[in-house]
Amino acid sequence: MTSIDHDNRAAAIDAILARAPVLPVLAIERLDDAVPLARALVDGGLPVLEVTLRTPAALAAITRITAEVGGAVVGAGTVLSPADLDAVAAAGAAFAISPGATQALYTAAEGQRMPWIPAIATASELMRGLDHGHRRFKFFPAEAAGGVAALNALAGPFPQARFCPTGGIDATSALRYRALPNVMTVGGSWMVPREAIEARDWQRITALARACCATQPP
Repeated sequence: MTSIDHDNRAAAIDAILARAPVLPVLAIERLDDAVPLARALVDGGLPVLEVTLRTPAALAAITRITAEVGGAVVGAGTVLSPADLDAVAAAGAAFAISPGATQALYTAAEGQRMPWIPAIATASELMRGLDHGHRRFKFFPAEAAGGVAALNALAGPFPQARFCPTGGIDATSALRYRALPNVMTVGGSWMVPREAIEARDWQRITALARACCATQPP
């Protein structure tokens, strides 16, 4: 892969995540919830969505949201294998995110037009990703892996890397991450509480999404 390909890959991810002050991480149990949940988030100002492959409804939810929710940019999370990468691309995902990275995934991603974001938790994992031409990463599990302090430490030796921290982040800690210059956006699920989804309280979710957009980092 040439350097221009590396630039294009980073630019494609930047173009998506620039629209996401926060990236909602969704585990959709009921397929019928997919469209109203996505609409609630888009209406609240969060158009970029990560639908995790943690439920049987996930692939169908990606397809349905992509087809029916104007303005939504739907990605797939918890992508663990090349087969997952192929499946989410076929379902219509605009991007894919993994909670880690393997050689098999790095190799498979080379043949995909869909942007893929690997995850790292250490400097060594980051160096491996950079060797493969990646410059945009998920930082996971963010809080357990050192949080804001760890990302601050990585900024010095790796100025070319940008991150989407995810894992253990809430509305308050998200602001600390978003204030970092090497953070593009922050992933989390605090704006989609389980009880609100179970009650199909879409207005509450829209209000929580608007709060994510209204609150700016210091």
